Amino acid sequence: MARSERRAGAVPILGLLVMIAGAVLVVAGVITYGVVSATLADQNITVSDDAEYFAGQHVTQPWEAYAQADVIAKHAGEMAGGKTYAELPRDDPNRDSVMDASFLQASLFTSVVAFGVAALAAGLGVVFVLIGLALRRVAAAERG
Repeated sequence: MARSERRAGAVPILGLLVMIAGAVLVVAGVITYGVVSATLADQNITVSDDAEYFAGQHVTQPWEAYAQADVIAKHAGEMAGGKTYAELPRDDPNRDSVMDASFLQASLFTSVVAFGVAALAAGLGVVFVLIGLALRRVAAAERG
C-alpha cells in the first residue's frame, strides 16, 4: 500500500475523532452552562430594584449576574465613600460590609466567566464537528 493511500485512509479517522471531540465539547459546555444557571437559581438572588438593567429579575443568567454585581459595586462604593475595601482604614465601621460586597461581586463575576467558558466550549465543539465533517467529505471525494 502506497504512503498516500495510508494517509488518505487516516483522514476519515481523524475527521471522526475531531467530530467526537466536538460532540464532547458541546455536551460539556451545555451541561456546565446548565449547572451554573441552576446553582445561581438555588441562591435565590434577585437583581436589586435600583439596578440599571434586569431589576427585580431572578439571577439565573450571566447578564443578570453581571447586573447584580454592578449594583453591589455601586452600593459598596456609596457606603465606603468611593473607597475600595483595601483603601478603608481598619477601624472603619463599613469595612466588613464593603468586604462582603467585594466577595459577593467577585462570586457573581466568577459565574459570568463560567457561563462564558461554557459557551466557548460549546461553540468550539460545533466548530470541531464541522471541521470533522469537512475532513471526512474531502477524504470521500478524493477516494472517488
